[in-house]
Amino acid sequence: MPLDITGRYRYPDPDPCWLALHTEEVLEPSLAIIDPHHHLWEEPGKHYLAKDLLEDVSSGHNVVATVFVQCHYRYRDHGPLHLRPVGETERVEALRRAFPREGNQPDICAGIVGFADLLAARTLDEVLDAHLAVAPERFRGVRQSVARDSHFPDGIVLRPAPAGMLLEPSFREGIRCLARRGLSFDAMLYHEQIPELTALARTVEGATIVLDHIGCPLGVGIYADRPQETFEAWRRDIVELAACPNVYLKFGGLGMVIVGADYHLDKIPPTSQQLANDWRPYLEVCVSSFGTRRCMFESNFPVDKAMYSYRVLWNAFKRLMQGASAGEKADLFARTAATVYRLDVR
Repeated sequence: MPLDITGRYRYPDPDPCWLALHTEEVLEPSLAIIDPHHHLWEEPGKHYLAKDLLEDVSSGHNVVATVFVQCHYRYRDHGPLHLRPVGETERVEALRRAFPREGNQPDICAGIVGFADLLAARTLDEVLDAHLAVAPERFRGVRQSVARDSHFPDGIVLRPAPAGMLLEPSFREGIRCLARRGLSFDAMLYHEQIPELTALARTVEGATIVLDHIGCPLGVGIYADRPQETFEAWRRDIVELAACPNVYLKFGGLGMVIVGADYHLDKIPPTSQQLANDWRPYLEVCVSSFGTRRCMFESNFPVDKAMYSYRVLWNAFKRLMQGASAGEKADLFARTAATVYRLDVR
C-alpha cells in the first residue's frame, strides 16, 4: 500500500483508463437512489467538483439526490478560526447555484453535512448558526472525525484524533446541542472505537447518530494478517451498537485502502459480482442487526473511485439486495437517507 512522507497511508488516485477496462449494464435502472455520502475537493491534480460528481451520478443509475459530507473542502482562509469551516458550506452552496437542477437531473448536494468543533461549547452555537445562515434549506448535520487506533500512533491517513473524544463530557454536550437543533452527527472512526460510540449513543438518546463506512474495519498494518479476528470483533460491536435505536449506519467505504481494499492493483477493475461476494458477510451483519430502516448505501466517492466506477458500485449494492422486498430496497437505496437527512425528494 502506498505511504506518504509522514508514513501514513495514501489513497490512490482514480485512473480513468483503468476503470474503463470494465463496464456493465445498469441493473434495475428505475430504482431510486439517494447517495448520502460523497465529497468534493479541489487539490493540485485531484479535482472532484460538481461536474465530476454529475458525470458519476448520471452514469446510468436513477440517482435522485446526494448528500455532501465534510472533507475540509475550501475552508475559509481568513477570519476567526472556529468559523473557517463554514467556508465549506458556502462553497457547496455556491456550486449548487452554479449547477441548478434541471428536469430529471439528480439533486446534487441536497443535504450538506459540515464541520463544527463539538468540544468547543463556547463557540458551537455561533458556528452552527453560521452554517444554517449560509444554507438554511440544506445544512443537515456535523461530521467530526474521532478516528484513532492505538497501533497507529501517528495516524493512518490523517493525524489521529485525541484519545477518548467520544467519552468527553463536553463532546457529549456538543451532541446534545445538535439534537436540540434537529441536526445529525456523522461519526468517522475505526472499528475498535465502536464501543465508545455505543456508550455515547446510550448517553444522548435524543440525538441522531450516523456511523460512516460501517465503522471502518481496518485491514492494514497489524490488521492485515488477521482479517477473521477483526471481522468477529467488528461484528460483536456492531450488534451491540445496533441496540441503540438512535444510531443509523452507512454501508460503503469498503474501497478505502485502510480497510484493506487493493482492487486497484489488479489488471482490470472488479465486477459488481466480485464486490458483492466480498461484501456480503458485512451486509448480512449490518442488515440483520440494524434492519433496513436504519441502513443506507453510500458511495464515498471520490475516495472509493480508485477501486471501481460509480456504475459498478451501485450494481454491486443491487446484487447484494437481490431477492429483497421492494420496501427493503427502498430503505437501503433512498428512504433511510431521506429520513436521516430530512430530504424532500420528488
